[in-house]
Amino acid sequence: MADKHIDDISGVETTGHEWDGIRELNNPLPRWWLWTFYATIVWAIAYTVVYPAWPLLTDATKGVLGYSSRGELAQEIASAKAAQSGISEKIAAASLDEILADPQMTQFATAAGAAAFKVNCVQCHGSGAAGGAGYPNLNDDDWLWGGSAEAIHQTIAHGIRYADDADTRISEMPAFADILKPEEIRQVAAYVVSLTGTPRDAAMVEPGKQLFADNCASCHGEDAKGNREFGAPNLADAIWLKVNGEVEIAQQIRQPKHGVMPGWQARLGDTTVKELAVYIHSLGGGE
Repeated sequence: MADKHIDDISGVETTGHEWDGIRELNNPLPRWWLWTFYATIVWAIAYTVVYPAWPLLTDATKGVLGYSSRGELAQEIASAKAAQSGISEKIAAASLDEILADPQMTQFATAAGAAAFKVNCVQCHGSGAAGGAGYPNLNDDDWLWGGSAEAIHQTIAHGIRYADDADTRISEMPAFADILKPEEIRQVAAYVVSLTGTPRDAAMVEPGKQLFADNCASCHGEDAKGNREFGAPNLADAIWLKVNGEVEIAQQIRQPKHGVMPGWQARLGDTTVKELAVYIHSLGGGE
């Protein structure tokens, strides 16, 4: 003990290490800390025995319990599907009117439809279903083919101008560049703009109105409020799907754009299509 150095201030023995004149005190660790440390070692060894832990070349140790987080997730998914199977079967067998009349089926179909919408529809209609240029807003009450649950279901199931479905909705606006003169097309555009705004040349509105009655009213109606039987849009509500402004309206009359919506029946099945119809109907614009 004679060669041990004792710190003059604390009276504690030092370890014998010295750095730049600074010595390290040899204070023992608290007993509680040591026992905690030993317990964690025992816990770690036990854990590696009971649960998957050690990686191998192509796999890992399974542990005596055979537990895995993937297995637990699979069980939870299976339980959820089992719990849903009854209501899903009811929706599959029910009509849209029956689904909407049953609060439980309506709630389930709306939630399931929202999930299906996020996977299949947001790419065109947006995450909030507000649409965009060339893609309709599904939150308002401006419907080309009708906003009832049945009409929405028909559109989702069979699409619009979708060549792979014999029951798809068809609406083709002719190219009036082959029917009307350029000046007449501008006159029709001026009249259409006048329904909700101010055309560039007010003198073109009256002849445009007559041209509209002769060439356009058969689809869009005499009041220009559209015809859902043909998918002809309402031109008197200032809601435009593919154009914006008088010049673009004239271009649409001259050489119309025709979008395509796929039919989802074959891909998703009737139950999911029903759920999508119920969800979209619930957004606020459904009739």
